[in-house]
Amino acid sequence: MDVEMSPHGSIRVEAVRKTFSKRDKPALAGVDLRVGSGRVCALLGANGAGKTTLVRILTTLTGMDSGTVRVNGWDVDRDPARVRASIGVVGQYAALDEVLSARENLELFARLIGLSRTSARSRAATLLEQAGLSEHGGQKVSGFSGGMRRRLDLMTSMITSPAVLLIDEPTTGLDPIARRTIWNMVRSLVDEGTTVLLTTQYLEEADELADDVVILREGSVVATGTPSDLKALVGEPRMELREPTLEDVYLHLHQGGDAA
Repeated sequence: MDVEMSPHGSIRVEAVRKTFSKRDKPALAGVDLRVGSGRVCALLGANGAGKTTLVRILTTLTGMDSGTVRVNGWDVDRDPARVRASIGVVGQYAALDEVLSARENLELFARLIGLSRTSARSRAATLLEQAGLSEHGGQKVSGFSGGMRRRLDLMTSMITSPAVLLIDEPTTGLDPIARRTIWNMVRSLVDEGTTVLLTTQYLEEADELADDVVILREGSVVATGTPSDLKALVGEPRMELREPTLEDVYLHLHQGGDAA
């Protein structure tokens, strides 16, 4: 992807390799990836493609065997504390305390990162409104639907207004309405200047949200480009009068098409 790079709000991955066992195939086999400031990059691939491994490296939770990774201009090996301070992370599973209310969860996270009691209360109120959960602020998370939990989890990652937000499979298991709500929230965050890298197995999600798409297969990048660029790989609209989709790209690559 040819994108303008600046240290703030950017991700740069160069020749990253990771193997968990000498007997295993590499989880990542020389991955290159760049995300420019204020853009959304979708990392697309099936289970086992290496998406979560790359996110764990970007968040300093897993080391790499070789390569270079810089987030917001900071090297993940040399400056892990600075990397962690400059990012927000939304994992596959909500990191929420179900005994606490939505408001108490947000206030707890805010206090843990050093906000005063008053500032934590104010920030929680702002984020609840942003997530459309203000009227549920006093409700225990144990009574939340999957979509409500995901919205709240997304907001906990935004307490510090990070320049880069990493989201691992944001809508897995959600119904279509909840998925659309999460997509709208991600768009709003990007409109406010946040850079987003999200992993997904959903072709529609990548097509809907991403400025750039990176397709991983068995730890290697097999295609990169905008959604329109990738759909152009499979040619013109079909006889049934529809535009090519990212599903067509998958089939094209699986059948040995040129991914250059």
